Amino acid sequence: MKPQRHREEIWLGLEIGNSRLHWALFVGETLYLAWDTDYLPESVVQQLAECQTLNDLLEKIFPQGEFFTNTLPLCRLFVASVVPSQTAIWQTYPNTHVITLDQVPLKGVYPTLGIDRALALWGAGKMWGFPMLVIDAGTALTFTAADANESLVGGAILPGLGLQFTTLNQQTGQLPLVETRDFVSLPPRFALNTTEAIQSGVIYTLIAGIKDFIEAWLQLFTNGKIAIKGGDRTLLMNYLQALYPEIAAHLILEANLVFWGMCKLVKLL
Repeated sequence: MKPQRHREEIWLGLEIGNSRLHWALFVGETLYLAWDTDYLPESVVQQLAECQTLNDLLEKIFPQGEFFTNTLPLCRLFVASVVPSQTAIWQTYPNTHVITLDQVPLKGVYPTLGIDRALALWGAGKMWGFPMLVIDAGTALTFTAADANESLVGGAILPGLGLQFTTLNQQTGQLPLVETRDFVSLPPRFALNTTEAIQSGVIYTLIAGIKDFIEAWLQLFTNGKIAIKGGDRTLLMNYLQALYPEIAAHLILEANLVFWGMCKLVKLL
């Protein structure tokens, strides 16, 4: 990787999600790379804190591929976390800035709004314009919206696709665990075996719920934008395209909304 002249600040973004760590490497406002890792133990984070250069750090958290051809000093790390125990671990890393809700310029937010939801909404709105509705298809499926004045309209939270499958398996005596990777096409709506019955029940009701929220949003704001992120974004987008193509046509598919939100704030922090 050879960014031009390094005149712009190089910085790292870290989104600590409910299941994984999400990383982004920026030079100024240019996103060069985004990747995911599992959570890192505190002992590993302490080892990372001893790295002397950015090159050394990147080799440890992203061992594949080449980065900078010349040696660069450690850069700032901006963290957005929804997992307090993980936040505490990463605060021991040098030159870390934990982004808090009061630093996101959205108006009318409530104190317990997740920083990931706020940043994703801010990033999407600044990239594509407000009014904006963000759907996050992660561990939890969330809806978060703001109006043309960049003021929070509100949202909703429900269990995501994988969490619904896992809960049915863990909280019942005989229902099997259904993995999202086990299927890519829509199951039959009226199934003749248990696995497909679980798939049908979860998928069709989840997609119907997403469709309902999108229709309600477009009734409120006929010119409103809609962006979708999260690990199940592509799968859910494919289902929407198959069942409700006119709804799917409104969606902007973008994995890095939280990082675009960070990007709009870094120069202010």
